[in-house]
Amino acid sequence: MNQVLNISAYRFVVLDDLESLREQIQAQAATRQLKGTVLLAEEGINLFLAGPAEAVRDFIAWLRRDARFAPIEAKESLSPSVPFGKLLVKVKREIIRMNHPAIRPQAERAPAVSAQTLARWLEQGHDDEGREVVTLDTRNAFEVDAGRFRGAIDWRIDKFSDFPAAVLAHRDELRGKTVVSYCTGGIRCEKAALFMADVGVDRVMQLEGGILKYFEETGGAHFDGHCFVFDARREVGNDLQPAASHAAASGAADPV
Repeated sequence: MNQVLNISAYRFVVLDDLESLREQIQAQAATRQLKGTVLLAEEGINLFLAGPAEAVRDFIAWLRRDARFAPIEAKESLSPSVPFGKLLVKVKREIIRMNHPAIRPQAERAPAVSAQTLARWLEQGHDDEGREVVTLDTRNAFEVDAGRFRGAIDWRIDKFSDFPAAVLAHRDELRGKTVVSYCTGGIRCEKAALFMADVGVDRVMQLEGGILKYFEETGGAHFDGHCFVFDARREVGNDLQPAASHAAASGAADPV
């Protein structure tokens, strides 16, 4: 029986009290016996936590009392056991490493498309202006191998910091199209969309909430396979339940 609530959430926002915040989050999550990973950086917060549903939701309610995190939205899924071995709260240079400090999602946000709208565009074969729509996977190659949008562009990157070079090598292929960048929960495609716009890709959007939100709201239409997740479940299906894993083994704690 699935009794454990798993959440994935992030927010790009300016943080200047990282060590104090780390200590507070560590204490609040530990008190509630939650396990998982919380990443903090000057650009924001990224978290993956699991535990009893009441405890997880109580933690999010506590976090939202800080005005900087009030808008944070969590993607939820259930599992029969906690898929993390321990609780880690870490301060890093970036909550998702791109190595391009000029890209500042805490200061601006790329246009986003909702799950329902993307599903409709994929069904009709074009966006509402009649432009060809292409989905661009911003994840690592082994994640893509678990599942992806049908016909998605996949540049076979090994880590997210390789993405900017891949864009520069392929951007001419994207001209004249509506490009929808996507990832697991939204954090990578948010930075990816900003970078592509910055280097001249003329119409680029991010998928709001990533694959997990897309599964939740559409049931996974036009998506083949499973979604790789960075915990012991390894993959979840379009019903957000743990799926048998066929993904390549990876010891990564977060999607670098």
